[in-house]
Amino acid sequence: MAVTCEVTPHHLFLTAEDVHGDPNMKMNPPLRNEKDRRALLDGLSDGAVDAIASDHAPHTLEAKGRGFEKAPYGVTGLETMLPLTLRLVRERHISLTRAVELLTRGPARALGIAAGTLKPGAPADITVVDPDQLWRVIPSRMKSRSRNTAFAGWDLRGKTQWTLAGGRVVYSARRRAQWSRS
Repeated sequence: MAVTCEVTPHHLFLTAEDVHGDPNMKMNPPLRNEKDRRALLDGLSDGAVDAIASDHAPHTLEAKGRGFEKAPYGVTGLETMLPLTLRLVRERHISLTRAVELLTRGPARALGIAAGTLKPGAPADITVVDPDQLWRVIPSRMKSRSRNTAFAGWDLRGKTQWTLAGGRVVYSARRRAQWSRS
């Protein structure tokens, strides 16, 4: 039986001490202590972790507005996963090569799908990134259908410029296109 391990950016950057009753910090598994966060970082560098996953679990403002106890578990993660992973590179937790592996081939291998590579004949699923573009996480400006982010107000570096799926452009920052629904 194959065993894989994934980790989310919110578990790599936040702890239970950051929750403060904020429904946007309610996730499953819940945030843990600093020792656990450090262990996850160690797992990235020593190979125990196979993938960084967005754990994208969008919820409406109304659902998250019910207060911490009644709010559903989950946060959005699609728009913050890449810049937070690049931050791990800048902070020297992992190399850029390892970051790419954790976001592409690692998840594909864990799922048993032929993806996450730029080999000839492979699907052209590509994200073009400006790794130096600085931006602030402002929930109302997020492209996701929901805005329940644990990183509201954070300044991040790295922004997607184009996304290709199967060789077709499905997102272009220059055209201010929306995420493709197809």
